[in-house]
This record gives sequence, structure tokens and C-alpha cells, in this order.
Amino acid sequence: MQSNDPRRKALFPRWTNAIRPFVTVAILGGLVYVVVLIAYATAPQTTNVGYSPAQPVPYSHALHVGTLGLDCRYCHTGVETGAKATLPPTQTCMNCHSHVRAQSEKLAPVFASYASGLPVPWVRVHDLPDFAYFDHSAHVRRGVGCVSCHGRVDRMEVITQVAPLHMGWCLDCHRNPEPNLRPKDQVTSMTWEPGEDRLALGAELRQEYNIQPPTDCSTCHR
Repeated sequence: MQSNDPRRKALFPRWTNAIRPFVTVAILGGLVYVVVLIAYATAPQTTNVGYSPAQPVPYSHALHVGTLGLDCRYCHTGVETGAKATLPPTQTCMNCHSHVRAQSEKLAPVFASYASGLPVPWVRVHDLPDFAYFDHSAHVRRGVGCVSCHGRVDRMEVITQVAPLHMGWCLDCHRNPEPNLRPKDQVTSMTWEPGEDRLALGAELRQEYNIQPPTDCSTCHR
């Protein structure tokens, strides 16, 4: 026999009617917050695209890499062997500048660093968050060119971040690495071109190098 008591038909107590407007506002506000958060997280201002800080020494990659042809690995010695590319010690600068422009005022911080033993306070440009792990050697030794992430540094008077470096950007490459693959002996070349269909060459190199980029969370978040 069914009961006619209306209190038994109510799913929630009557007092919850008073908070329904607040719950609705909270849900809608939460949705708006998520949308704004995603938009903010992927905006160029947040991902530092275009970030180009002044450095203590006006080091020109356009001159050293573009004009003089200095190889990336001469300064960034760890790029093939470790997670970090590493910044050069002052001794690396002094290999040349103990003779070349040895009295230049622009190089005063370098000379001071060499005399004191303290490093030049370079400002980091490509700075991933602490919760993201990236291994340079794992990419460089598998044919991912420096240009893919850092752009044409051989044309930069001041180093500028050109790629967003956010999670979606990284995942796009892990899911489709072919466009960024090149012969391993051309990894540091700024001017290399495939001379043929890039995707076809990328597919060939992917098979040759046995490249299967993982996309699970633990790849970068350890």
C-alpha cells in the first residue's frame, strides 16, 4: 500500500530548497573558472612566448652561431649526455675572449667572473615548471633538432622563447614526432632542410631510430 505522506516523496529535505540558488551559482562559477583557467594557461603571456630578458652580458647568438658558426654543443656541453643542456662556465668564454676583445667593457662581467670564480648571473629563458621533467639528451640523441624547440637562434641577437613549451605542445610532438625528426648529425644545424618530403623522411627516421614517444603522465611528471 502506497503512503500519502508527502514527506516520504521528497528526495531532499525542504531546507535544501533555500540553498539551490547558491549551488547553481557555484556550479556555473566553477565552469567559468575552468574555462578562464584553461584560456589563461595556454595564453602566450602565460607560456612566456616572446620572453626575451636582458642578460648581464650582451651575448649575440646571431654573431656566435650565425656568423661564426659556433656549434651549440661547444657551450651547451650537457645537451647530449644529460637532462639539462647546461650553461657554459666562464672558462669557455675565456677560451676566446682572453685574446679576442680582451678589453671590451661589454665583457666586464665575464672578466669579473673569471677573476672571482663566481658564475655570470645569466637569466634563464626556457624555464619549465618544477613539476615537469624534460631530458635534453633523450631528444637530441634521437634526431630532434634544436630548432624544433628553440627556433632559429642563429638569427637572435637576444635569445627569445618562441615555443609555448606547455603540456599540449609537448604531447602534439610525442603523438606525431615525424615533422621534428632529422638525421642525428644535423641536430644542431640551424639551416638544415630535408631536401625531400619531410614527413616521409620523418617516418623513415622514426622507424630507423625506433622512436615510440610515451604519452602517459609519468613521462614528464615523476
